[in-house]
Amino acid sequence: MANCVIRDWEGKEAGKASLDLKVAKESSATDLVHRAVVRQLAHARQGTASTLTRAEVAGGGRKPYKQKGTGRARQGSIRTPLRPGGGVVFGPKPRSYNLAMNRKERRLALRTALMSRIDDLIVVQGFGNGLDTPKTREIVAGLSRLGITDGTKVLVVLNNPSEVVRRSVRNLEKVKLIAADQLNVFDLLNSKKLVVSDEALAKIQEVYGDG
Repeated sequence: MANCVIRDWEGKEAGKASLDLKVAKESSATDLVHRAVVRQLAHARQGTASTLTRAEVAGGGRKPYKQKGTGRARQGSIRTPLRPGGGVVFGPKPRSYNLAMNRKERRLALRTALMSRIDDLIVVQGFGNGLDTPKTREIVAGLSRLGITDGTKVLVVLNNPSEVVRRSVRNLEKVKLIAADQLNVFDLLNSKKLVVSDEALAKIQEVYGDG
């Protein structure tokens, strides 16, 4: 179990919270999380790269020139891989990069990754309070009040982010906003700081706390 300090939007302490998630054994945690990250990145690949074999290249129906008497190497088709514009030998074809990992392992890897970042986690009460219209400047100021300097890579996790907050955050290159039910291992490990609303923390405990 990990205990966290809850801060309000002004950066002042507003209470305490706890997060209790089952994690992988220390001996297998690194391998488990690594496989989860590799799987996620592999699934992000489109796998649409494609080249033409000599059977698929257009043309080549006749012999380019006679067999003998030219002084050149004999050629039977312009589609040969030896000629410019010919087919490609062992080139890429559309394929799936998907890797298998069962649901229990995926959830365990996610819990392990989240608990490993507990020292970088900041719990906020009322994230974006007072925002009636999208204001990127107010988000930057709020993060600064939480002790996060400008330019720091931040993952903001909210339970049900409003459209105003979404539009306020989207112009910040180093800040990524996701919903509490869209957590993933790569984003958890790829950010320097995690800013989680108190509602999102409760949602995470509810969804992932069952083991």
